[in-house]
Amino acid sequence: MRWRRVGEFVAVVVVVTALVDAVAAAAARHDYEEALRKSLLYFEAQRSGRLPHGQRVAWRDHSGLTDGLEQGVDLVGGYYDAGDHVKFGLPMAFTVTMLSWSLLEYGADVAAAGELPHALEAIKWGTDYFIKAHTKPHELWAEVGDGDTDHYCWQRPEDMTTSRQAYKVDRDRPGSDVAGETAAAMAAASIVFRDSNPHYAHLLLHHAQQLFEFADTYRGKYDSSIAEVKSYYASVSGYHDELLWAALWLHRATGRAAYLDYVVDNAGEFGGTGWAITEFSWDVKYAGVQILAARLLMRGEHEERHRETLERYREKAEHYVCACMGRNAAGGADANVERSPGGMLYVRQWNNMQYVTNAAFLLSAYSDYLAGVGGVASCAGGGGADAGEVFALARSQVDYVLGSNPRGISYLVGYGERFPARVHHRAASIVPYKDSKEFIGCAQGFDDWFGRRGANPNVVVGAIVGGPDRRDRFRDDRENYMQTEACTYNTAPMVGMFAMLNRLSRHESPSTANSPEMGLSVNR
Repeated sequence: MRWRRVGEFVAVVVVVTALVDAVAAAAARHDYEEALRKSLLYFEAQRSGRLPHGQRVAWRDHSGLTDGLEQGVDLVGGYYDAGDHVKFGLPMAFTVTMLSWSLLEYGADVAAAGELPHALEAIKWGTDYFIKAHTKPHELWAEVGDGDTDHYCWQRPEDMTTSRQAYKVDRDRPGSDVAGETAAAMAAASIVFRDSNPHYAHLLLHHAQQLFEFADTYRGKYDSSIAEVKSYYASVSGYHDELLWAALWLHRATGRAAYLDYVVDNAGEFGGTGWAITEFSWDVKYAGVQILAARLLMRGEHEERHRETLERYREKAEHYVCACMGRNAAGGADANVERSPGGMLYVRQWNNMQYVTNAAFLLSAYSDYLAGVGGVASCAGGGGADAGEVFALARSQVDYVLGSNPRGISYLVGYGERFPARVHHRAASIVPYKDSKEFIGCAQGFDDWFGRRGANPNVVVGAIVGGPDRRDRFRDDRENYMQTEACTYNTAPMVGMFAMLNRLSRHESPSTANSPEMGLSVNR
């Protein structure tokens, strides 16, 4: 029996050492600090409104300066979500939530790389806009611009001639999903700013609490109140996940047991402990809800009456983790996430990279939580995954994005020797406004710029495009919007990941790479 145990130990050491060698080799290929710097530049490229003096993306200029004017409100600012010029509230809020979560998990690493000021600016550009958009306790402006008219034009944002109609949710036209996500974003951001700007943090928390009360009291899907959003950011998952998500962030921001009571009391009815999910995105928040709830359980940040329900949340959180690992042995064909031949997690054709980057972040965060209690994720049908294995998958997805893939392409624009040159992005694909202030009309942009075969005149550095298909195939074509359009919520979770991996890579060397302890480090 003794020899068998020794043999098993040697086998484990060999396997872990091989894993660490592979991870160290990947680290040697990628400059995570450069990736971090460039990822934060992207948010400056997506800014709407009057740009500040410190604007680093010089090919952009002021835009959307009359947003809200027709409705008598100031809606100048915020972010364009992708390659067009509509300001969609739901994905914008999710972007800010994930940027904030990135800093809450890995903010020390962002600061060590000297990028904390830029990260805080990226969050504040969004939250400043949300403060403007939340004009009354039960009123939130959820969209500026019309996707249909916007998509008929190919113009720089500085030349916009399309509708800037603004749309709101209120007591008569509820939008629990967009109000809930905005509450989550402002609550998470309030924690980020608590030390550096306590007054601002208090203001954000005040808005977050009001928005949550609005979302919960006047329930309804925002795409039933704002028909114009249905073709672009329909709330397919409904609003229950956002209500749970917002309550968890408010609990984290305030420590008030009432918010955790809400998450526990509504766990069954709202699907928090019912849905076994294999994706996490701007629409479907259940996996994030379940992982945040499991964190409270593992850290002991709950009362005894919450334990049983939090255990059920953890079970569903680990279904998601195991689905990404491909280790759920029960639940049928849909119990696990598909992988491309090159190892990329694959969920669906349109903008698959959003699922990759968000999964990488959730897996990394959960590996930290597991490691903190020496735990193992339990998979459906038996088996499990330890913290080191979960983290290795998270890192492999980041490295895939940066170029460790069959095509050798970095899907982070501006990083590496090869990256997409024809990003589906109006501003990037047209001559910069500062170089040519001559007006470019709606159809003129299509005629003169959209169809060009050459590279975009402006590199939208830090954007993460939609990425390859299930077989790792990618076509760098401006018309191929499913693969070449980038979105803010693709890049947001990578800010923390790049920062953390930058620190890890600096501690890795040939000598430490041969140590099993290095690969299983939990001090991230």
